[in-house]
Amino acid sequence: MVQQKIVMKVQMCSEKCRTKALKIAAVAKGVSKVSIEAEKNHVEVIGNGIDSMTLTMTMRKKVGHADIVSIGEVKAKEEDKPVKCIPITCTSSYGYPQCPQYVVCEEPTTCSIM
Repeated sequence: MVQQKIVMKVQMCSEKCRTKALKIAAVAKGVSKVSIEAEKNHVEVIGNGIDSMTLTMTMRKKVGHADIVSIGEVKAKEEDKPVKCIPITCTSSYGYPQCPQYVVCEEPTTCSIM
C-alpha cells in the first residue's frame, strides 16, 4: 500500500493548540509521521490508510477550524545500490588458514575533506 500525505490547515492560536493538534494527529489510525508548520498553520500527516475526514472532524471538535489543503501520495526515495562484499582468506600449503578471514566491501564513500 502506498503512503499518503495529508496537509491540513488548522486554526492554531497558541502553543497549547499546536501541541493538542500534534497529539490528535499522532494517535490517529495509520499515521507514521506528523509535522507542524506553525507559520502557515499547516499540519502534515503521513501514513497508510488514514481516514482524512475523521481526522479533520476530530481536529474541528478538539482544536478549532480545520480544512484539508491537499491529499497525495508520498514519493519514494531512490533505493541505494547493494553493497558488494568479497571474502578474502589466507591459506597455507596445508590447507589451514594462517591469517584471519576478511571481508572487503565496496561502499560508496564520500569525503568531506577533499
